Amino acid sequence: MFYDRKDAALYLAKALADYKDKGAVVLGIPRGGVETAYYVAKYLNAELSMIISRKLGHPGNPEYAMGALAEDGSVHMNERALREVSQEDIDEAIDKQKTEIGRRINMLRKGEPLPEMKNKIVLIVDDGIATGSTIMAAIEMCRKKGAAKIVVAAPVCGDEVKTELKRIADDVVILETPEFYHAVSQVYASFEQVSDEEALELMEMWKRGKTQVSKAAGA
Repeated sequence: MFYDRKDAALYLAKALADYKDKGAVVLGIPRGGVETAYYVAKYLNAELSMIISRKLGHPGNPEYAMGALAEDGSVHMNERALREVSQEDIDEAIDKQKTEIGRRINMLRKGEPLPEMKNKIVLIVDDGIATGSTIMAAIEMCRKKGAAKIVVAAPVCGDEVKTELKRIADDVVILETPEFYHAVSQVYASFEQVSDEEALELMEMWKRGKTQVSKAAGA
């Protein structure tokens, strides 16, 4: 059990110590994953940004992920969902999420592109993994961007999804895989929703910190 995202992130960062000072890129999944990624990147002395990947809700139950869409158009689909929905349903969900992805890029990244990933270690970080769909779409995107190694990291994940992630990522670091796993929040004493404003503030804190380091180095 972790107290909050910061507590979990500090434990996760230490578990990722092999990637410290390796010029890695840490990509948080907004919004909760941004807080986790912030502390991980700080500990690893890595670059930090957000990768936008959105769940594609099932037409019969929007909370159920039939897949996910990454910001470059990469799509990961749940094989079971593909047997239950039409291509029209999928296209409609994709169109809806394209709009939200564009909003989030403009709002959370101020329209800025992702850092260069080619030949770099890329860590995709979230505060917890449920179905894994958004992470899997993000992995596909990072592969297309030429990442040398893709690492998935989160404080908690189900065992079945962890096994699937190991199949498609180069390394998977998960702190807890509860036997009876039903929600990310179950491993947190405090799991308040992270707002757009809080995610933005974390990124601003990161930029201010990097600026101060650069000034000190040039002094």
